[in-house]
Amino acid sequence: MTLAETLAQNLRNLAQRTGLSRASSYRLFDVALKQRTVLGPSLARFVFTGPDVARMNTLAPDQRIKLLFPAPDGSPPRLPHEGDWHKSLRALEPSHRPPMRTYTIRALRGEALEVDVDFVLHGESGPASAWVTHARPGDRLQMVAPDARYPADPGGYEWRPPRGVRQILLIGDETALPAIAGILEALAERPCGQRVEAFIEVPHEEDCLPLRTPPGTRLHWFARDTLELGHGEGMARAARELATLPSWGEREKSLQPLENVDIEKQLPWELAKPTDNAFYAWVAGESAAIMAIRSHWVGELGLDRRALSFMGYWRLGRALE
Repeated sequence: MTLAETLAQNLRNLAQRTGLSRASSYRLFDVALKQRTVLGPSLARFVFTGPDVARMNTLAPDQRIKLLFPAPDGSPPRLPHEGDWHKSLRALEPSHRPPMRTYTIRALRGEALEVDVDFVLHGESGPASAWVTHARPGDRLQMVAPDARYPADPGGYEWRPPRGVRQILLIGDETALPAIAGILEALAERPCGQRVEAFIEVPHEEDCLPLRTPPGTRLHWFARDTLELGHGEGMARAARELATLPSWGEREKSLQPLENVDIEKQLPWELAKPTDNAFYAWVAGESAAIMAIRSHWVGELGLDRRALSFMGYWRLGRALE
């Protein structure tokens, strides 16, 4: 049983003992910024706190949450805690509707009422980035996150390697860095001798953070400014030239063309469904880069797509939720 499955089972057992089987998988949390730490020229860690953070849950290092930012008219998010939060959000007039963006829980310390979220700093290109640029301790938001009382697996994460996996490949850009860092830390806490490779593309050399990794990990950074790379070019180089891929004897040549995904309208999202423990790849970042890697690995090389997870976290030049 994986760690996520064990936690989910513990939650089910708790629900049976306490009668909380009707709890929702996700709920609204009122949070305030407690501390802001600059990690690099493009990265900052925000520590949020709130009286109900003790009821927050996370089951994987790439656990997704949503943050609700001040509305276009400047009003802070105040969605009601009762009922369907998403329905309440959509019912608001556009000028009063808080923008919503997806992030990753970097760390959760429920007893201390603290949850860490790492942000990419890229000016004031949108309502979320503008808030992040100017936020100071005490500023308040609303967060949608898993409810610890929920008796089953709430989902919202993609890190699901097969038991006893022998080779792990991680590729991502700065938006995937919090998840990759968490994955590497989780692997370091329970090393099982697997071969681990991680390739991370970031804007600046100073964004290459010290990460805790399992023994023997091959960690490679691509700083776009130093290497004079465009968005996604470091990830492409990793996928095409540097990553150790399964041998031809372990590949299954696809007989069908890949499904088309309109990345101008939706984020590509394709999850692995491993049938063995030989190889597992987790790839996330800018959508066009993700689709290029998917096309090369599956369409050109014939890698078994059941061992591959592709997640488009964002699209260059667009705000997609």
